[in-house]
Amino acid sequence: MSLFITDECINCDVCEPECPNGAISQGEEIYEIDPALCTECVGHFDTPQCVEVCPVDCIPKDPDNVEDHDQLYAKYKVLMSAGN
Repeated sequence: MSLFITDECINCDVCEPECPNGAISQGEEIYEIDPALCTECVGHFDTPQCVEVCPVDCIPKDPDNVEDHDQLYAKYKVLMSAGN
């Protein structure tokens, strides 16, 4: 399952540089997470780094983009092979 950023986001800028996949970007009003790039940090870290650094706890799992660990890891492998 990818993550998403709720409207509680305060645009503090701490999540974007923490994302190893470049899935987080500034949207029109708040930061956004591209579900095609979000692996919840599977393959990189044990926990989602954006969630770890978010001071307002506004990055939950996205119920519209449900993926299990194996699917997230497969996405990670595709993203890493595309980057090489």
